[in-house]
Amino acid sequence: MSVFSKKSSASDASDAERVYEPLPIPQLVEKLASPPKELELTSEQEKVFDEVLEHFAAEDYQLPCEEDRSLKEAEKFWLTWDCIHRYCRAVKWASAKSAVKRLEETLIWRREYGVYDMITADHVEPEALTGKMILFGYDQGGRPALYLRPSKQNTEENPKQLHFVVWALERCEDLMGPGIENLTLMVDFADRAKNPSMQTSRATLNILQNHYPERLGRALVVNVPWLVHAFLKLIMPFVDPRTRDKIRFNPDCIKEGLFAPDMLMREWGGACDFEYDHARYWPAVVRMCDEHRQHRLEVWREMGAKVGIREWDIKGQAENQDVAVADRSEAATLSDGVRGIDLKQVDETDAIVESEPQAVAIAT
Repeated sequence: MSVFSKKSSASDASDAERVYEPLPIPQLVEKLASPPKELELTSEQEKVFDEVLEHFAAEDYQLPCEEDRSLKEAEKFWLTWDCIHRYCRAVKWASAKSAVKRLEETLIWRREYGVYDMITADHVEPEALTGKMILFGYDQGGRPALYLRPSKQNTEENPKQLHFVVWALERCEDLMGPGIENLTLMVDFADRAKNPSMQTSRATLNILQNHYPERLGRALVVNVPWLVHAFLKLIMPFVDPRTRDKIRFNPDCIKEGLFAPDMLMREWGGACDFEYDHARYWPAVVRMCDEHRQHRLEVWREMGAKVGIREWDIKGQAENQDVAVADRSEAATLSDGVRGIDLKQVDETDAIVESEPQAVAIAT
């Protein structure tokens, strides 16, 4: 073999190991066994929770806004048992009234900000071209990882940058499996990353803290230069104390047991040789999120399409259906392969090579 052939073979092997698309949601058996124990309610919490649920589940409920005051389907789908629980936790179970106020503020914000209509994949795609924000892999707790790479910034400050943040947060929710309700934020300030302005940073914090409470599981930050460190000191006073406690600087994600090697990018010390190719990654992540969201919506409709259904029940049933569909597909593929074999012509020493199961697309 020539030197050129060896180089070509090595290049082909390297390309075969490289990853260009998001990883599927892991099947965590322990998460499917029962609802998370941390969501269990005390008697006092149950009183607050039930009052909030009854408020939004009432047939004559009207959102306190100027028009379209009835809840739309997407809003009822968003108002899960777990969503109400998160907002009750956000107000520290102070009162049903305070939780209702926070929830209604977010419901109105989601309408006005365009979460359900304007902020689409097509709308934010210009912000995604360089891979400055990526959904990839899951930590050991099953949380989807959202990578922020400020050095890949490709646009000047504009409203679409915040729209892209909101779009990514919504998609993280699509990739949260049963028993998972928050994400892991991964921020890498390598390669002379450009800092956002104080105004943009505070606007982002406002969105995260007011409209996505209890969604941050942990935030991991690496390669922090002194200038960025000084900037973070300026912004930290505006960060909720509970959020501050979740931030860790320069962790060793593998040694500290935060990620399995096959779930972590190589630049973070993992085994995944991920390369951002927009033409391959973007349609894959959009399709995967759309399929999970649509499937869960269909399950929610089957369960009554009402406020207050548990996310664990919705996701668990959707996951079980996905597994059943995959098993039927594999069985059908194996059966087709066997039917096409003349057993008389198969020698005992011959190995029957099964064809790979075909992916089953969920109708949307």
